[in-house]
Amino acid sequence: MTAAMPLPLRFQVGARTMFSVRRRLVRIGLSLDEAMADRAIELPPLDRAAHGYLVTSLPETRLSGLVERHPGMLAFVRQRYARRYADLSCSFDDYMASFSGKSRSTLRRKVRKFADLAGGALDLRAYRTADEMAEFQGLARRVSAKTYQEKLLDAGLPDDPDFAARMMRAAARDQARGWLLFAGGEPVSYLYAPADGDTLIYAYLGYDPDWARHSPGTVLQVEAMRQIIGEGRFRRFDFTEGDGQHKRQFATGSVDCVDLLLLRKTPGNRALMAALKAFDGGIAAAKRLGLGRLARRLTR
Repeated sequence: MTAAMPLPLRFQVGARTMFSVRRRLVRIGLSLDEAMADRAIELPPLDRAAHGYLVTSLPETRLSGLVERHPGMLAFVRQRYARRYADLSCSFDDYMASFSGKSRSTLRRKVRKFADLAGGALDLRAYRTADEMAEFQGLARRVSAKTYQEKLLDAGLPDDPDFAARMMRAAARDQARGWLLFAGGEPVSYLYAPADGDTLIYAYLGYDPDWARHSPGTVLQVEAMRQIIGEGRFRRFDFTEGDGQHKRQFATGSVDCVDLLLLRKTPGNRALMAALKAFDGGIAAAKRLGLGRLARRLTR
């Protein structure tokens, strides 16, 4: 039996959480391989104290079947998105050829311009071993502390000993990669990607906001993809749950997924489900009416 844990069900406007309600949930996060596989999803039994399940990256094609197999639960789709990935089982030239001519030209121009700014050549450093990952963590933290992800969303590269230890253990098993892009001897962008078997996972990307107009995150991703493909160790690069321009730009395929909430049919859960539906529906309606920008201003 998989243990349930207290998880926040957030009422969000964009990335901003207005408030949240906690429920004891069994979280089932599907890997990319599981999301791409054509087989039914089996949920573990719930303990008496659990309120339900949160299933993330559930393929849209398996949604109705899972709901039908749990008629005693309240079902609600929290979000829909394309889980994007890049196929690495090709040459880098073939990978770039999968993009439009305009996209290829834009990416090459950004790389060339950044190299010119940095003194004529890119200074991109890869980190693989446990010792190298320890160095990476310290340098990447210097960049992460400046990013909006850390300052506004608390989503920068974690700065705690347990996370650093996990990074180094993964590196010791050849199950992690890190990259830093330097300019003038100083790190300006980082990417950390742990591995699940032969799939690298897009975990943390950040860049110094003073360099934002020079697209350091994009430049780093292009050259990291060149190195990954050249290495031949990994089969896919998983851009994980959610969506965004960066992921769309570098992905070669996707799986249409949902995050599904399944709750026991109790009065409290019914009220919570109704509140979530009303709130999410109101935000969606506001976006359709073009009020999203106003809503973001009001939450700053």
